[in-house]
Amino acid sequence: MIIDFHTHIFPPDVRERRDEHLRRDPTFAEMYANPKAKIATAEDLLRSMDESGVDVSVALGFAWRDHEDCVRHNDYLLAAAANSGDRIVPFCTVNAASGEAAAAEVERCALAGARGLGELRPESQGWDLNGEPGGRLARLALRHELILLFHVTEPQGRDYPGKQGLSLDSFRRFLARSQGVAVVGAHLAGGLPLNDPPPQDAYADTAALRLLYEPQLLAKLAKTAWAGRLLFGSDFPLVSQADALSDVRNCGLSDGELELLLGGNARGLMG
Repeated sequence: MIIDFHTHIFPPDVRERRDEHLRRDPTFAEMYANPKAKIATAEDLLRSMDESGVDVSVALGFAWRDHEDCVRHNDYLLAAAANSGDRIVPFCTVNAASGEAAAAEVERCALAGARGLGELRPESQGWDLNGEPGGRLARLALRHELILLFHVTEPQGRDYPGKQGLSLDSFRRFLARSQGVAVVGAHLAGGLPLNDPPPQDAYADTAALRLLYEPQLLAKLAKTAWAGRLLFGSDFPLVSQADALSDVRNCGLSDGELELLLGGNARGLMG
């Protein structure tokens, strides 16, 4: 089973009324102002999965500033998952600065089948991951057995639209104070596996790997303590699922290492 742990889908009206959403949300504008920036729907994702041989995809929400925008996007993710024949796993999102409204939305999504929250961007949404909003979110994740997936910013390397989401230092501090919470750092967790052993309950996905690192880096990491913590992620539609799979399959991993990365680790994490 191949599991893509990092994909993005939006309600069709976001694509159809892109200009309206560009005006309303600064993070969306940063990432999607370029008309060439792809916005995919659930139908696009399922078609890609059929073409590339991906069995299951985790579909992530977007870090909207407005609470109601988060709710509308969550509704779409939950409905898409329910209609997918278990091929789409929904990760919803909230703005933790919304307080009790955010807490109620986390509970609603968990009861409706969400397996996690993400892609979370505290600094883009204006809340402190290592303050009370972050602590409240960690408690909610523990209560509802949700996985938290964060966009983590690699401190060096080139800039790109949407790079700034969460500093590596803030991510490290959150991991240290939130033991027991399953946490995934996107984009190789901002480079955390290159320097640190895996903290308890921490994972890293490979989303947009070809845009940030040499894919051959995975062959080195697969021989470290991170071997059981690496999750295949494409960042569809930014990177096609077929291209992301090709990168992983051609980077020098053994058959056993490939099995863990392409699905084994994700199955263990999600049960």
